[in-house]
Amino acid sequence: MLIVKAFTSDGAGGNPAGVVLEADRYGAAEKQAIAAAVGLSETAFVSASKVATLKLEFFTPTRQIAHCGHGTIATFGILGAMGRLPDGPHTKETIDGIREVWVEGPRAAMQQLAPRYGEVCAAEVLDALGAPSRLVDRRFGPVRVDTGNGFVLVGLKSARALAMLTPDMARLAALSDTHDLIGFYAFSTDAGQNFDATARMFAPRYGIEEEAATGMAAGPLAALLHDRGDPRTSFVIEQGRFMTQPSPSRLEAVLTLEGSAIASVRVAGSAKLVQARSVSWRAAA
Repeated sequence: MLIVKAFTSDGAGGNPAGVVLEADRYGAAEKQAIAAAVGLSETAFVSASKVATLKLEFFTPTRQIAHCGHGTIATFGILGAMGRLPDGPHTKETIDGIREVWVEGPRAAMQQLAPRYGEVCAAEVLDALGAPSRLVDRRFGPVRVDTGNGFVLVGLKSARALAMLTPDMARLAALSDTHDLIGFYAFSTDAGQNFDATARMFAPRYGIEEEAATGMAAGPLAALLHDRGDPRTSFVIEQGRFMTQPSPSRLEAVLTLEGSAIASVRVAGSAKLVQARSVSWRAAA
């Protein structure tokens, strides 16, 4: 299997994903066991598809997930870099349907759906995140946003406030079950010269306390920024700077509009091979 970093920034940072090629031979229990043994936030399993360029299944250490942004970018980016996929448009088959993916060497871009918004209890979310209400950017109070996976997004007034978050993982996991979430994406538009926002992502429901790049959350964030008053349709997002072991990542999100409404989202980034290695695992009986 391959370990590939996705959403790298000038070759550094990024979020590592496992990529298992020719995964048709494994059943679901075996894939889950492999993902647990790999121990990364997500592992992507690549199989043949009759309806798309390839079939992708994503497993965290604890369960399967419908879509994974950095797993998609890692897979298509490294196959492009290896010459196994030509530049241009492709598709991926997932358990939630077919999505478009574009390849340009080690870079890839993935399609997401139009955003859907939902309400959450602001007080519960902020308390679980350890975010005092005085530090919340009033434009971006807690809101559920879904472009293929559900996240709760919360905007803070400063990068310093973002760095100081003290999340209660047990409470976040419980809220994730209640609202059917992948996780919580806290961010600030106080991001410095090269980025439109800087973010942190917590997903304890899926065994991920914090990860360095979350492509399926970057799309909702770009949509939220646009729909709450920013007229631009292209955003560059940083993630991973405030982790215990920092791994600054670069995620690029582009919105497609139909009239004034967002019709779809595209999130892009670069992939870099870290290593190829074997993994010892055993499926549960």
